[in-house]
Amino acid sequence: MIKVLIIEDEPAVREEITYLVQQEAGLELIGWSDNVGDASTLLEQNPPDIVLMDIQLRDGTAFDVLNRLKSIPQHIIFITAYNQFAIKAIKYGALDYLLKPIDQTELQEALNRYRRRQNDNPQWMQQLSVAQQAIEQQVLPESIALNSINNIRIIPVQDILYCKGDGPYTHFHLRNGKVELTSKPLKYFEELLPCPYFLRTHQSYLVNRKYIASVQRSECLVLENDIEIPISLRRKNFIITQLSLAK
Repeated sequence: MIKVLIIEDEPAVREEITYLVQQEAGLELIGWSDNVGDASTLLEQNPPDIVLMDIQLRDGTAFDVLNRLKSIPQHIIFITAYNQFAIKAIKYGALDYLLKPIDQTELQEALNRYRRRQNDNPQWMQQLSVAQQAIEQQVLPESIALNSINNIRIIPVQDILYCKGDGPYTHFHLRNGKVELTSKPLKYFEELLPCPYFLRTHQSYLVNRKYIASVQRSECLVLENDIEIPISLRRKNFIITQLSLAK
């Protein structure tokens, strides 16, 4: 059985998560908490396999809980509502994150991801540190996780030339010529790779500003290797203004 602990301060949401967990075969709910102190105690006394943890608790945050622990759980599924900076951070290192209201299909996908990651994750502590730094300083992460059905690839942000959206998918074009496909829309990554580091030049393009070589008649950007990226008419003034600022 997979032992699950719920840390959530909203009773209605906690009941919803409890119900969803109970519907899944092979899961055992071992407890719940709604505050930092009790959550820390539960995690120390009876370590679960998976923690379903809200970012904002009634007396602190999920990271306040984690900072109290001697050993940080390796498989945390964060839960959040509107905190966009938290969302940006946890996507870099968490097992997964769920937006309220919880969708059962997304919960099942997160659980399946856990089953594929039974082995210890030696990068967890480093990923958690990046997550906390991103929340506190709102800095660009060093790497980004690209999810597909079968695996998660960790891509250094500095290796990304540009991203091209294709409906529910995004193609990551890297400096080495490789293209990585992930099953998330471009809007998802625009939140992770924010301006001014990355520029949304067009509905379908997100460009790493570091590799912009020139602008042609305000109609397209030219990147390394003479790659041309279109600039939409409504974004032209914004892009020119951004490029006129010091990098």
